[in-house]
Amino acid sequence: MKVEIEDVMFWMDAIRNSDDRYRTLESFWKGQLRSKVWLAERLEEMCGTWHKSAKIEIYGGWNGVLSSILFNTGIPIKHITSVDIDPTCQELASTVNKRQEMEGRFTAVTADMSDYDGNGDIVINTSCEHLTNGAYECWLNLVPDEALIILQSNNYFELEEHINCAADLDDFKRMSRLNVIWAGEYPTEKYTRFMIIGKKK
Repeated sequence: MKVEIEDVMFWMDAIRNSDDRYRTLESFWKGQLRSKVWLAERLEEMCGTWHKSAKIEIYGGWNGVLSSILFNTGIPIKHITSVDIDPTCQELASTVNKRQEMEGRFTAVTADMSDYDGNGDIVINTSCEHLTNGAYECWLNLVPDEALIILQSNNYFELEEHINCAADLDDFKRMSRLNVIWAGEYPTEKYTRFMIIGKKK
């Protein structure tokens, strides 16, 4: 995967224009970037036989970095919608993906994922550790039955905002309530990231 230099310049604009640069920089930390590249590369492998451009929805989209990484793969993408409950993320995500936004291929939305009724072909949630079981169930019920679902979580229990971590990959499979197509783990210095790709039961 090769990131376009124009996209990197928009990343720098987002950091420079942010009211909280340190918090914005967190979305570009090594562990964050590597886990997103891992997801993108795995999805690109699975999309090799697709013959249509996908509508992708990312829940817990944060500052839009995963969207930008996906746009820099060979995945055929019609449009990406990045949904986050934090209103400060919308402008940052729009800046990070400014090139695709100007092309009409990217939209950042401020919304609670438990209330957002989407229609994506591929639905991604990389924030499962931030959701209560009830919030996750509400979100999953809104996901289209035919969508390919990608979930990420971790075992980083030390962070206060991580209210629903998984102990291991098997625990995450149980929590996901999906028919699992693929599952894997990615070790980092502080924690292990888990990922599941599947469909609704």
